[in-house]
Amino acid sequence: MSEHVKTEVADGVMTVTLQRPEKKNALTTAMYDAMSDALDRAETDASVRVILFQGDGDSFTAGNDLSDFASQARGDNSVEGGAHRFIATIGKARKPLVAAVQGNAVGVGTTMLLHCDLVYLADNARLVTPFVNLALVPEAASSFLLPLRIGHARAYAMFALGEPLEASAALACGLANAVVPPAELRKKALDAAIALTKRPAGSLSLTKQLMRDHERIAARMAEEGSLFKERLKTPEASEAFAAFAERRPPDFTKFQA
Repeated sequence: MSEHVKTEVADGVMTVTLQRPEKKNALTTAMYDAMSDALDRAETDASVRVILFQGDGDSFTAGNDLSDFASQARGDNSVEGGAHRFIATIGKARKPLVAAVQGNAVGVGTTMLLHCDLVYLADNARLVTPFVNLALVPEAASSFLLPLRIGHARAYAMFALGEPLEASAALACGLANAVVPPAELRKKALDAAIALTKRPAGSLSLTKQLMRDHERIAARMAEEGSLFKERLKTPEASEAFAAFAERRPPDFTKFQA
């Protein structure tokens, strides 16, 4: 387990808390592995009926730690598997998933919400998917699921322009169940998770199965994953990471498609 991910089980709820607030909960390979381990455990642990994701500090998560992306771009494969495993694992989870989101939810911080069954946002939440800004492509089947949920035009603006989706807009277009003040967020999400523990687990699992096209989701994840890996090795991605490190705007005009 990662020192930056805390897992607790109480009253049928496994709470998975991201605890790297000094880095806005940016996700390292170890953190991805810890979250995957928690999901794997939940699937076989009868004491766990619901999984609740939350993050300490002022952000849910800043997304993938960009130093890991830069390492992959340089050919370091040791940091490659964590994110891929987590995305695959959350995509096939059978038990209910609940999320409590405050502040920024960047990249996978937003796309993982498409695999959660109940999503609660603090009124300061901002959902951001800046994949194109980093010369990458969407992941976690979000290129399929996000347009399905909010429409092509809004999803494309989030992906291609990096436009954030504020909490109120996310609620209005069906990405969240409720928006509450930050001080009420965790109680709201936990109350919902506990309510789910009182429902018949078999019916919940089958209902989730019926509501999700698992084969298409898995196929899109595989397609995105292959393209994502390719994009990490491109000159455009190198320029994006260099610009980020140097705190300057990237210049993609010198590259051809």
